[in-house]
Amino acid sequence: MLSYFSNPQRFDVLARYAIPITGALATGLLIAGMYMSFFASPPDYQQGDTVRIMYVHVPAAYMAMAIYGAMAVASFIFFVWRHSLADAAAEVMAPIGAVFTALALLTGSLWGKPMWGTWWEWDARMTSVLVLLLVYLGYMALRAAIEDRMQAARMAAILAMAGVVNLIIVKFSVDWWSSLHQPASVFRFDGPTIHASQLWPLGLMALGYTFLVAWMVFYRLRSRTLIQRARSLQSRREREGLA
Repeated sequence: MLSYFSNPQRFDVLARYAIPITGALATGLLIAGMYMSFFASPPDYQQGDTVRIMYVHVPAAYMAMAIYGAMAVASFIFFVWRHSLADAAAEVMAPIGAVFTALALLTGSLWGKPMWGTWWEWDARMTSVLVLLLVYLGYMALRAAIEDRMQAARMAAILAMAGVVNLIIVKFSVDWWSSLHQPASVFRFDGPTIHASQLWPLGLMALGYTFLVAWMVFYRLRSRTLIQRARSLQSRREREGLA
């Protein structure tokens, strides 16, 4: 399938359908999620209205990890099979993932101050998420620093795949080390421990973030392919003019 959509014309057809659909779903889910998060859901019996930061923070942290996982998979596909579309997908996902990681760190700090009495603590979860942000930034800096595009893509792919080690640390840091963060409360074998009044808005926000990211990836990929096509046409005209 990836080889099929590596063709610019085929991918353009897919993107023309995917962009409005994912955009509409993201808009509807985020509007519903924000209404339920900030107006319909009750305050927490311990945290009060401060718990509402959770509806922004938790989906942002989830997306920071999910985007990196997708970026690493795309990098692996490019590194092994040299699919240009996979490399392009990894490249456009990096800044999106960096933004969501920064959002997770910012909202986590805002939530941590009233709950833990500190803006920042060098515990395993916070530190590993900070490292995740640095890996995102390092990936983008590496691609920008190497002039040869193919060499830059290969080196960036190696970095993305190596960064999976830190992604595993982010996921299991709460279980492996003492942390201010609580263990998983949604994806558990014995079921979620969050009340339905909080679980529903959290789920809507997570889905909204997911379709928002899908919209951004498709939009940036399509823009990238259109720009490349325009440059190719311009180069061809210049060569024909010189000939």
